Amino acid sequence: MADPLSDVLSLLKPRSFMSGGIDAGGDWSFQFERSNCFMCFALVSGHCWLLIEDVDEPTELAAGDFVSLPHGPAFRLASDLAVSPVDVRSVITGPLNGGIVTWQGGGACLGLTAFFTFAAEHANILLGLLPPPVHIRSHADRAVMQWYLERMMVVLRNPQPGSVLLGEYLSQMMLIELLRLHVTQKETERVGWLFALSDRQLSVAMTAMHERPGYRWTLQKLANRAGMSRSAFALRFKKKVGISVMEYLTRWRMLLAGDRLMNSHDSVSDIALSLGYESDSAFSFAFRREIGCSPRQYCHVRASASAGSISS
Repeated sequence: MADPLSDVLSLLKPRSFMSGGIDAGGDWSFQFERSNCFMCFALVSGHCWLLIEDVDEPTELAAGDFVSLPHGPAFRLASDLAVSPVDVRSVITGPLNGGIVTWQGGGACLGLTAFFTFAAEHANILLGLLPPPVHIRSHADRAVMQWYLERMMVVLRNPQPGSVLLGEYLSQMMLIELLRLHVTQKETERVGWLFALSDRQLSVAMTAMHERPGYRWTLQKLANRAGMSRSAFALRFKKKVGISVMEYLTRWRMLLAGDRLMNSHDSVSDIALSLGYESDSAFSFAFRREIGCSPRQYCHVRASASAGSISS
């Protein structure tokens, strides 16, 4: 039986396009500019601070900590936030992928960074519900994450044939494990679909939506699955996830629809019917509201983009 986290990651198809490490010495501060990527950072040794754009309080990181930034904001990593930042692009003068860059002799702090893109269009539909940062402290199932770190260090320090592909797979496994661990942490004040998976009753309802996206779910039916009253379920879901139950269901359906429009020969009518819509017009209205264009326009744009990439 599938689960919502596996469903989402399978659909988003994360791809690690760059991974590597920086071994810093002395006092240092690196500035990372805003990007369209999902970033994961692991502190192998030492101590540093993470300061994220538009977040007032910095996050203290210790050896063994992992953190991810889903939305690609600008951020700073520093031994001391009073140190003037250096653009990290000036530190990485060569290709980072497959190696570790040494800064000021190294030895004080070693961190590994992986940047991900997602093959699925409109990944932000669900990633947008995940607030930064996802922070896993070193005491949380350290043995598992330590294994990934050790394997990644071997790959980066001693590149062999196949190292680039192995590094990509290890990065993806670390991302999945990081999110899995975060689901098990009890942080009641965090908001987002990922955090709702740690709520036993809400996770039952979310799993039902993922297993049968085409079923004609109502708020009452999902509340029954969760074993809650309709009003209590609606209130807790919105508080935990950040949007209403039916909004979440619609977003999940539209992600599935976009994937099928791009990767199958199914007609719009077939997709609409399989996702619980009684008419093409109702489906198209929901699709346009979430994605920004009609299903047929979406197909046309994707076909044009694919043709352009092939011709180039």
